[in-house]
Amino acid sequence: MNVVIIGTGNVASVLSKLFITKGHKVIEIVGRNQNAAAELAKTCHCNANTNFTLITEKGDIYIIAVVDTAIETVVKQLSMQNKLVVHTAGSVSINVLNKPNSEFGVLWPLQTLRKEMKEVPEIPFIIDANNEATYTTLLAFAKTLTDTVFRANDAKRIKLHLTAVLVSNFTNHLYALADDYCHTEMLDFKLLLPLIEETGKRIKNNAPKNVQTGPAIRRDQVTLNSHINLLKGYPQLQKLYQLMSDSIKDL
Repeated sequence: MNVVIIGTGNVASVLSKLFITKGHKVIEIVGRNQNAAAELAKTCHCNANTNFTLITEKGDIYIIAVVDTAIETVVKQLSMQNKLVVHTAGSVSINVLNKPNSEFGVLWPLQTLRKEMKEVPEIPFIIDANNEATYTTLLAFAKTLTDTVFRANDAKRIKLHLTAVLVSNFTNHLYALADDYCHTEMLDFKLLLPLIEETGKRIKNNAPKNVQTGPAIRRDQVTLNSHINLLKGYPQLQKLYQLMSDSIKDL
């Protein structure tokens, strides 16, 4: 397919690389920042455009990969007719794209993406469309990108987005807090990396609840109290430690 990408950030950068790798052609990068659009267009060997009202009409699919709050603004500026337009957000309704005589849908990459990635990771795609014909087209496109494609309407997709925040954003925040603690206490955070990797491997073949370890699941109150005392100088982390321990016990 000939792909037009609207956006120049993390998602746009990684997806552009994926599209090209899978045999599609990115024919235009559209963005508000001229330098960012030109830089991404250079890697895709295509045109850069900062005028949303003059987007090429030679695309087969138009990918809106901007921050969630900017999607509606972008849609209002588009003037293409009878073109397939999709956004890449997990938490934004498909109906934000609704225009008369239009084909639209969602192509959400269920993955954490950063433009600095040297290799594109495995990406499940969550898709939806405004009608079955458009869905069939979008499904065929998505299947060229990954073996894992799942259809989800707005209600299901926002719930998936919620769980993505829990397992990715919240987990990374815990890493950040542990890293800060290690830095302050003159410990090497990198010593924890094998533990982090092993924990991730276990849940590939087991329910997370079934492989839970640690003092909370063992009801080891002596160790729990010891840890909580150690965190007296870190009230935010102490509160979170207690909350998480209680949650593990309850589950």
